[in-house]
Amino acid sequence: MAVSEDSGVAGATAEAGHHPSVAQPHGEDEGPVVDAEAVAARISTDEAPMGGLGRPLDRRSPFLVGVAGAAGVAVTVGLVEMIISARDVLVLIGLALFIAVGLEPAVSWLVRRGLPRLAGVACVVVGFLAAVGGFAAAAIPPLVSQATAFVAQMPRYLQEMTDRNSLVGQINARFHVQQSAEQALNGDAGSIAGGLLGAGVVVFNAVTSTLVVMVLTVYFLGSLPGLRAGLYRLVPNSRRPRAILIGDQIAARVGGYLLGNLAVSLIAATLTFIWLLIFGVPYPLLLAIAVALLDLIPVVGSTAAGVLVCLVALTVSLPVAVGTAGFFVVYRLVEDYLLVPKIIGTVVKVSALATVVAVLLGGVLFGVIGALVAIPIAAAVQLIVRETVLPRLDRA
Repeated sequence: MAVSEDSGVAGATAEAGHHPSVAQPHGEDEGPVVDAEAVAARISTDEAPMGGLGRPLDRRSPFLVGVAGAAGVAVTVGLVEMIISARDVLVLIGLALFIAVGLEPAVSWLVRRGLPRLAGVACVVVGFLAAVGGFAAAAIPPLVSQATAFVAQMPRYLQEMTDRNSLVGQINARFHVQQSAEQALNGDAGSIAGGLLGAGVVVFNAVTSTLVVMVLTVYFLGSLPGLRAGLYRLVPNSRRPRAILIGDQIAARVGGYLLGNLAVSLIAATLTFIWLLIFGVPYPLLLAIAVALLDLIPVVGSTAAGVLVCLVALTVSLPVAVGTAGFFVVYRLVEDYLLVPKIIGTVVKVSALATVVAVLLGGVLFGVIGALVAIPIAAAVQLIVRETVLPRLDRA
């Protein structure tokens, strides 16, 4: 009779270790699992519902070493294939995370002044959308009028291209610009239609990618504290404090770089717009916007913007084009040796050689997006190497 009572107690204990929503009905025919369920019921407490950590496996076991090595190779190959397949999506996710980290200083500034996290994110997002909307409302009418004027002036430009006495005509005679354009326009109708369809696909993909990045940026901004804590939980506890110091410093550098780069581009666009207005270069607002966008690309962006504006200034006169080229040379010196060191350099702290190499590699690997994020990534790598790799090498 006593055995029966003990059996009943064991069954009740095992029942407590068996989840009521899994594999019912529960019975005594489960063999040794019943004993394990009894132990599971004892180790499950309010503080640790899943129980404590068990004894670690013997890492020296040949079988375990072989399985771990094979699994590591398989996982690595699978990850590489997955990254290659999902490269475009991963680039968008990375860009959204980069923008979110860049906007985080503004959100944290609002939170430190008493706003809830969601309210701070909403203020930053609404402010950004309001700035973009206000800019579009102010820029679209002049852009439309300038585009209309450009179309109206096309016959005059074509006439100048056939006039060998004008500068534009001499350029056309040397490089056969008009002939190349006529061949493109008189090409096969199917190729032209295919080109238009391809252009439409590119525009659609660009709009879709922009919307995806904007939505992901908002989500990243809202969940950044939890995401930060989750990433630091993946670091061993003995190294977690050091990882927090280095990781937060990297995030601060990314934020300072993004806001500083936007400020430098705005300065470039404003000065270019004023210069073009003074000397009567056509389409000043359109060109200023192009300068702002191109100047976001480090090293080569401002040079490309200067070449574009100088080509348009040629339609006014050769002296104006030469003066515009001189203006961009002077501005490039001011930007490289005054604006960037003061606005960005104190935050990012990356050498000129590392900047050039990072931008070139980023542009080759990931295009324009890679060039945009190359400098903060280089700053992060430089910080990690200085704080972790070099001290170990010095002690070796």
